[in-house]
Amino acid sequence: MTLDRRNFLKLVGVGAGAAGLPLIGRAAELMPKAGKRVVVIGGGYGGTIAAKYIRMMDKSIEVVMIERNDHFVSCPFSNLYIGGILKDLNPLTIKYDKLASNHGVKVVQAEVTAIDAAAKVVTTSKGTVSYDRLVVSPGIDFRLEEMKGYDAAAMEKMPHAWKAGPQTVLLRKQLEAMKDGGTVVMTVPLGPYRCPPGPYERTSMIAHYLKKNKPKSKIVVLDANPDITSKGGLFKKGWKDNYEGIIDYRPAKKVTEVNAQAMSVMVEGIEEVKGDVINVIPPQRAGQIAVAAGLVGDDKNWCPVNATTFESTKQAGIHVIGDACVAGAMPKSGYSANSEAKVCATNIVALMNGKEITDLSGINTCYSYITDKDAVSVAAVYAVKEGKIVAVPNSGGVSPADFSAAKLEAIYAESWLKNILTEMST
Repeated sequence: MTLDRRNFLKLVGVGAGAAGLPLIGRAAELMPKAGKRVVVIGGGYGGTIAAKYIRMMDKSIEVVMIERNDHFVSCPFSNLYIGGILKDLNPLTIKYDKLASNHGVKVVQAEVTAIDAAAKVVTTSKGTVSYDRLVVSPGIDFRLEEMKGYDAAAMEKMPHAWKAGPQTVLLRKQLEAMKDGGTVVMTVPLGPYRCPPGPYERTSMIAHYLKKNKPKSKIVVLDANPDITSKGGLFKKGWKDNYEGIIDYRPAKKVTEVNAQAMSVMVEGIEEVKGDVINVIPPQRAGQIAVAAGLVGDDKNWCPVNATTFESTKQAGIHVIGDACVAGAMPKSGYSANSEAKVCATNIVALMNGKEITDLSGINTCYSYITDKDAVSVAAVYAVKEGKIVAVPNSGGVSPADFSAAKLEAIYAESWLKNILTEMST
């Protein structure tokens, strides 16, 4: 299973039209609206759950989920594929047919090109769809303007692999083709970005692959952040115990320019670092459709929302969940998106039926593999306090520092993935 090149290029940048345009000249109506309707944009960790749970709680609400692809590939656990532990992406892939057959969600495979918040209309490549409330779960896009030289062509030589699919496959193939004794370079952007511990798990998985298959090689990690903020102590201990001499971690090294022809990156324009394989993880923002629709805040990157309902503070009647939104202390993770989607769905149903809304009770657990058989985790519970999402004191924690639970946590992690993907697809 792989995504084709055309769909991958669509993933990189949505060709979004301006939000708020009059309906004159727009595409024809795709499906007439008869009763209450919620439209969901995005079929990932947030969108599938929002669509499913709205239908589960109120069958009188028609739910239309619009997604550009006919399947979804999970970013969580894609690092295990890059590290050679998973043989393919099939365990990370789901389809949407059972959302339709089991729950009556109407799934439309199309590109969303505009949102008219005033008219409550979504324009797609196949026509327009009107809504009473809209859920936007578009994931992330990249702030390529902040990284000179990193364009679609450069991505084919220096993959980001931060949207699971063809780029993930490309990075693995490059590692396989690299000579023993070669150097892998990985860049990490300043936070916030999708999956805070993700780059460091990827470091571990690439180091695992090199240790097993190309023991003369190494990985250089250029991290724009001053230190590892998520599970930092655990990662460093895991690296020392398992990958001494393979991982060269360099904090406070912000890459601002790439040269795909020379296979090099520039740190702050003054220090050149070359690699045989270069994994560039660019700085990020909300998915392009959210930017085009005026859902981002003053930072022009992320979407501010009401902490209880996830309704946009910029556009009434539109809810933003998942990586794209500003969710206070909740990290940008698949589990966070799942949790946000359930709370959002509950409150959309309440709002559409004139009932009281429910206070947020969110949860996140994030597993990271250090080796093929050892994983660590961080967990927390979240609530709303004074209008902001905060972590509930003493509600979570991190794995034991001595790695005494690491093998069990790897088993738990695998079960977590199976459970959450099953919930999304059935």
